[in-house]
Amino acid sequence: MPLWPPRFSPLGAAAEREEVASADEQIAKAIEEDIIFGRLPPGAPLREEKLEERFGHSRHVVRAALTRLERIGIVTKERNRGAAVRTFSPQDVSEIHEVRELLQRQAALRIHLPVAAADVARIEGIEEEYERQLAVGDLRGIHDANDRFHDAVFALCGNRHLQTLIKSLLDLTYAVRTRSLADAEDRTKARSEHHMIIGFLKGTDNWALAEVCIEHIRSRRDTYLEYLATQKKPRRSRRTND
Repeated sequence: MPLWPPRFSPLGAAAEREEVASADEQIAKAIEEDIIFGRLPPGAPLREEKLEERFGHSRHVVRAALTRLERIGIVTKERNRGAAVRTFSPQDVSEIHEVRELLQRQAALRIHLPVAAADVARIEGIEEEYERQLAVGDLRGIHDANDRFHDAVFALCGNRHLQTLIKSLLDLTYAVRTRSLADAEDRTKARSEHHMIIGFLKGTDNWALAEVCIEHIRSRRDTYLEYLATQKKPRRSRRTND
């Protein structure tokens, strides 16, 4: 059976393209989850031949999946070295979070308080889903609900471009946030901060809202910086007795 449909069957060719697109999306999502949940640490190589074996797809499908991940900034490709999970330097982490803080503060200050009851109810619904995922320990569900919560909050700023910039930096910091996602204590703290954010949305203090939004992301930054510090510690040399 031929791998590609005959040239005279444009419908078959279209179906094949859809199948390929679906396959690279699925592979990209699987690798993304490995990165989010810490199964692939920063700097881990993504060998195309290994991914071919794992997913049972051709090299060009695997490459398309890696290109997707490179586009959102969580995978890097270097000539003669191939693809790898993106590693952020301490300076990268500090600078990215500095920009995140600036954008999120401005977004929080732009939100007209108190927020309409319908908008608060919608965000509370997302938070309830987040807490359901916490209860069952579904890391993918926790991650997705958390991102939807923050996107919904910053959508209230009324500036779609500002909201998009905040979301793009949230996506870029997948690997940074990974270190906290698997930590039960940090997840409990995040839930408490979500409740504080919702409480401030019902009030009139934009400055307090901005402060809790900023504090919410600082612990993830600090956790990742601590992780980088442990990775760079020199190994102790073994001493032998003469």
